[in-house]
Amino acid sequence: MRLFLTALVTALSLAGCAETPGSRAVVTGAGSELLKLRTGPGLGYRVLLGLPDGTMVTRQGCVTEVGQRWCRVALADAPRVRGYVSDDYLSDR
Repeated sequence: MRLFLTALVTALSLAGCAETPGSRAVVTGAGSELLKLRTGPGLGYRVLLGLPDGTMVTRQGCVTEVGQRWCRVALADAPRVRGYVSDDYLSDR
């Protein structure tokens, strides 16, 4: 029974994920502040660069840290540029 419950919770968690690794997303709602691309999933990580609204990215997976969802992304036009952004500012393409 315990194994069944573990499998059920895992399946429900995965079903609720909006992102799929490799899926495209666009930066929205960052405004003039720009969305900060960071070296890790959290505000304490170094900022690599700022992404303006409309920037296309490819998701590479998401994690939740301290109640905030962070996605590892690569820039669609420059796939070697990678980092983490808050999922709050990504819209599915």
